[in-house]
Amino acid sequence: MREAGPYTGGGTALGCPPAEQIAEWVRMATLAPSMHNTQPWRFRVLRDSRTIQLPHGDPHGRAVHIACGAALFNLRLAVAADGREPVTRLLPDPAEPLLLATLRIGGRHRPAEDERDLHAVIPARHTNRRPFSGRRVPPGVLAELVQAAQLEGATLDLPGHSETSRLLGVVADAETDLLADPGYRAELARWAGGDRDQDGVPASAAGPRDPSGHTPVRDFLGGAAPDYEWFEEAPQLAVLSTPGNGKEDWLRAGQALQRVLLTATQRGIATGILTQPLETPDAWLVRDPGAGSGWPQLILRIGYGLPVPATPRRPVRDVLESPPPGKYPE
Repeated sequence: MREAGPYTGGGTALGCPPAEQIAEWVRMATLAPSMHNTQPWRFRVLRDSRTIQLPHGDPHGRAVHIACGAALFNLRLAVAADGREPVTRLLPDPAEPLLLATLRIGGRHRPAEDERDLHAVIPARHTNRRPFSGRRVPPGVLAELVQAAQLEGATLDLPGHSETSRLLGVVADAETDLLADPGYRAELARWAGGDRDQDGVPASAAGPRDPSGHTPVRDFLGGAAPDYEWFEEAPQLAVLSTPGNGKEDWLRAGQALQRVLLTATQRGIATGILTQPLETPDAWLVRDPGAGSGWPQLILRIGYGLPVPATPRRPVRDVLESPPPGKYPE
């Protein structure tokens, strides 16, 4: 996988899968979330690019690595669900800094029940930027989300009422600072608004604004939202953290994020992602002093909301380098 991703590669006694099967695995991988729906991944099939990075919102490439980690998790699931063993390595070659991960197609694999279930909901996972109801997520489901993050080497903290209020304030302050930067506003205009058929965030998916001015979703349209709706009074948040803050941590955060999101989708939970403070020098403010010493990578907003449509994705042929011979879907 090159940045802008995983490589899919490696041979086994079972032989290389047919092109149509590889294309479907890649298609499932591309349904992962990415900042501003930039889809910063490329896949290459080996028989024995370009980088899409946001210079203002993601100057160090953290969001790129998280997005590619999420795509890698989908790819792992797709391969496993089809009865093959996914063997992954993160950052396998220091000489190729854009090679973020490799996935070798191993031998036969009997999919576990959770692999089949999570794979089945990949197409149903969508970022929801609309209001949620006031219904709280049950403790049992929250425990499942926490465990999902742990399985991928990350931590999911569930802030209490006062910490949630503080975090929402940190998010709002960060967004105010970001929107004051002309470069950031130009970047948003490049990736959000209008009608889009392959990438970015269409105006229809940007979400409304709250009449009170306290909207718990990113302002993609710079205050020019087409409509207004009342959001939940007390949003339910979760903070995903990793032990460190390097490139491998970011890739693990992406895999943990996707396992959490798919687990939430499986349980009928809507999810949104907030990262505005983590795009500023004040990222340290996201860390809860009472929640340990991990590095926050993103804030999730979770709850119950009405279904939302998917954001656009590029066709497989545009994200798969050096594809094997065969017919590929549009």
